[in-house]
Amino acid sequence: RYSPCIFEHVYLARPDSIIDGISVYKARLRMGESLAKKIIRIWPSHDIDVVIPIPDTGRTCALPLAYELGVKNRYIPRTFIMPGQKIRKKSVRQKLNPIELEFKGKNVLLVDDSIVRGTTSGEIVRMARESGANRVYFASAAPPVRFPNVYGIDMPTAEELIAHDKNEQEIAEKIGADRLFYQDLDDLISAAKAGNPEIHQFDTSCFTGEYVTGDISADYLERVSTARNDAVKFFEKLPEESLVDLSIADRSI
Repeated sequence: RYSPCIFEHVYLARPDSIIDGISVYKARLRMGESLAKKIIRIWPSHDIDVVIPIPDTGRTCALPLAYELGVKNRYIPRTFIMPGQKIRKKSVRQKLNPIELEFKGKNVLLVDDSIVRGTTSGEIVRMARESGANRVYFASAAPPVRFPNVYGIDMPTAEELIAHDKNEQEIAEKIGADRLFYQDLDDLISAAKAGNPEIHQFDTSCFTGEYVTGDISADYLERVSTARNDAVKFFEKLPEESLVDLSIADRSI
């Protein structure tokens, strides 16, 4: 059965893309709407003062989310993906410049497309607090990413995914957020499927661990994990100045 990758709509595709007749931009708007409804459902008396997206993919989702919650929306820039944890953390600080006026004394909801390793999320939460935020909440337009994608996306191994062996409360504590909101998988599927009801199934393996080809074994994932970890170790041994201009690890190493 035809099963397009739903992570294209969450993060990978450009917002002006049309995939299988589905507008990526409109799918992300629907993700924001459904996530806002979830927040209102489980926390009707929320005290969120301002919604701040983590662009660029978090920006589209945050627009209808802020509207549905009835709060202000602000824009802040974000980092690129960098190889190795040390340079990734350093890059967050180099790329982000929080405007203190938008944080000081406020309860802030940060919105991102997804949480993968949690490194960027944790750094941004800390920066929000340093800028004077009263409370810092975090919302993900995608469900918890618990498993690696093996169909062409260069993603971390299972052990490197913050949600792989943690529940939502533990993840919130890990990134330092006062409260964490994840999109429900059914709502994510509905947000994408609404653009083309003829698509009956998406590949959601990075959320569920159910691989559509049916031939991904634990042994295969273990081999991938070993190879990827060796590559990461190589980059982390390099001096930081040699990594500054790199944006992605060479998987051939």
